[in-house]
Amino acid sequence: MGVPENGGPYLIVFFALLGIGFRGYERLKGLTYTMMIFSGVTAAMYYPATFVSYGDYEFSNLITPLIQIIMFGMGTSMSVKDFVGVAKMPKGVFVGLICQFSIMPLLGFTIATLSPFTSEIAAGIILIGCTPSGLASNVMSFLAKANLALSITITAIATLLAPFTTPLLMKFLAGEFIAIDVLDMMWSIIKMVIIPIGGGLLFNRFLSGKAKWLDDAMPLVSMIGIGVIITIITAAGRDSLLEIGLLLILLVLIHNLCGYNFGYWISRGLGLSERDARTVALEVGMQNGGLASGLAKEMGKIATVGLAPAVFGPLMNITGSMLASYWHRKPPKD
Repeated sequence: MGVPENGGPYLIVFFALLGIGFRGYERLKGLTYTMMIFSGVTAAMYYPATFVSYGDYEFSNLITPLIQIIMFGMGTSMSVKDFVGVAKMPKGVFVGLICQFSIMPLLGFTIATLSPFTSEIAAGIILIGCTPSGLASNVMSFLAKANLALSITITAIATLLAPFTTPLLMKFLAGEFIAIDVLDMMWSIIKMVIIPIGGGLLFNRFLSGKAKWLDDAMPLVSMIGIGVIITIITAAGRDSLLEIGLLLILLVLIHNLCGYNFGYWISRGLGLSERDARTVALEVGMQNGGLASGLAKEMGKIATVGLAPAVFGPLMNITGSMLASYWHRKPPKD
C-alpha cells in the first residue's frame, strides 16, 4: 500500500497469531517459538525506543541476569551423569568437541574476513562461532533420532570449557577486528555460565522434584529470556540492521548450514556412526546465541557485536527444526 511505516501492528499480530496457529499442526508446532521471536523482533524494528530504555534505565542491563537465569535452568536439567558419557563414548565426545571448537570459529573468521561489514559487526560473526552449543541442540538431537546422550555430554563439556576456549579463540581469530581482553572475557563467562550452572546442578542434586513448579517453569522462563534478549539487541542495533540486515542474514545462514554439513561429513569421515554424526552436526551448527549476546553486552558493544548472535538464534531454530524433521523421517540404519 506504499505506507510500510504503518504496517508494524499488523505484522506483530500476524506473526503472533501464526505461532499460535502452528500449535495445531504436529509438523509446524516446533516453529511456534520462532514465530513469537519474529513478532518481538518486528516490534523492536518498528518501535525501537520502547525496547532500548525506560527513563534512565537501559534494558540492555537485563541481558546478563537473563543469561544467568537461563544457565541456571540449564544446570537444573543436568546431572553428574551427563559427564559420565565421556567414559562411555570417548571417540564421539572427542570428535564432537574438536569439531565444535574448530569448524564454526574458522568458518566465522573466513566469513567475517570476506564480508564488507565494519570490524565490530564482523567480530560478532566470529563470536557466535566461538561459543559452545546450547540446549537447543539437545532438543533437535532428540527429534532427529540422534544420540541424545552424546549430545548432552558434548554440550555439557563444551559449556564448561567455554571460559578458556571462547576467549582464546576470540583473541586469536577476532583480535585483528576488535580489542579482546582474555581475562575479562573469562570472568564474564564464569559469572554468566559456570556459577549459574553450578547452582543449577546443586539444585538438581538436592532439591529436584521438591519444587516441581520451578522444574516446570524453567524451560518456559529460558525461552522467554532468549526472546527478550533478541528483542533488546534488535532494538539497539536497528539502524545497522536496516543497512546490512539482508546480507547479515545470508552470511549467518551460510555459517549455520556449513556448520551442519562440515560437522556431519567430518564425523562420518572419522568413522562415527550415522546417529553420532547427526549429533555432532547439530552440536556444531547450533551455537549458544544467548551466551554470545551476553558477551557482546559485557564488551559494551551490544548494538554491533551483538547483531550476528541475535540473527543466528532464530535462524538456527528454523534450520535445526527442518533438519531434525528430515532426519526424523529417516531413522538411522546403524
